[in-house]
Formats: sequence, C-alpha cells, structure tokens
Amino acid sequence: MNPHPDEAAILAIERPHPSLWTYYLLSCLIVPPLFPILLLPMYFRYHTLKYKFTSEGISMSWGILFRREIIINYARIQDIHLRSNLVERWLGLAKVLIQTASGSAGAEMTLEGLREFEAVRDFLYSKMRGVKDPAHRAAGAAAPADTAPDAELAAALRDVARELRETRLALQAQRPSSRDPGHV
Repeated sequence: MNPHPDEAAILAIERPHPSLWTYYLLSCLIVPPLFPILLLPMYFRYHTLKYKFTSEGISMSWGILFRREIIINYARIQDIHLRSNLVERWLGLAKVLIQTASGSAGAEMTLEGLREFEAVRDFLYSKMRGVKDPAHRAAGAAAPADTAPDAELAAALRDVARELRETRLALQAQRPSSRDPGHV
C-alpha cells in the first residue's frame, strides 16, 4: 500500500475512465436479444456518472429521470474492497467498494470505471484512518496528543492491579487454615 497517494490526482477525479463504456457495451452483449433494452440505461448511467472527492468526503451521482446521489464522509468509512472481473482486468479497470456501519451487508458506494483504483483505495484508507503527513512526523513533530491519556490510563490500571493483589493477599492472611483443628 502506498503510504502517501497523490492527493491532488485523486481529488481531480470527476468521471469514470472511458473504458467503462466499453465494459458496459460488452456486458450488454451477454444477452443479445436484450441488448437494445440494456444499452439505454447503461448509456445514461455512464454519461451521467460523476464523482467528487473533497476534504470531508466523497460523493457519487448518476441518473437522468431518477437522479441518485450518495455522499459518504471519510469518518464513516469502515472498510474498502477492490473487485474486478476478467473483462474489467483486461480493460485495466476495477471497482472500489466502500462500506460503512450502515448495517447492510453490501457496499454503501461502488466507485466503478477507475484505472487508478489502488491509489484511490490508499487515499481513502489514509483519510478514514486520519493519517497525517509522514514527512511532518519524520521532521520531529510531537507525538500524538492522545499518548498522555494512554499513559494516565496505564498508570491507573497498574494501581488497580496492585490494590487487587494486596486485597487478595490480605484476605488469604485472614482466612483460617484448613489444617486448623477448631475449624469445621
């Protein structure tokens, strides 16, 4: 996985690659009698499909009569998958499936027709994980602010463990021995 994908190139993606139209045509040819019926929705989908990557999230829209738009904030992304069948691999394309914690088993958004699918996946992973610029960290940036609470939590847990140990030893010292003849 590329640690720092070219963010400007990803943010500039607005349309699928033209090879997606070839893929749609080949998909429609699977059932020749239905070719004219299947071709029309695919034509409109391809020509209206738009992506928008922003600093907050990603949106995808398509459709003429029934316009659909999906917007996902990077913070909501739970998992990212790449999927491509034989024809898509032949055309150099893949689908990026984005899942959220919406409760559905399928992907919330599927970005299709991308040639730079690995760069998009890496970009989305970096955004969803909140990764900072690696060069900034190497230049002597301070440790993340959440390490201080972690140290406090670890110290508190050590204190609790010590007190529990002392309590157990005190209870064992007070318990009468099973060898004591007065004990029944």
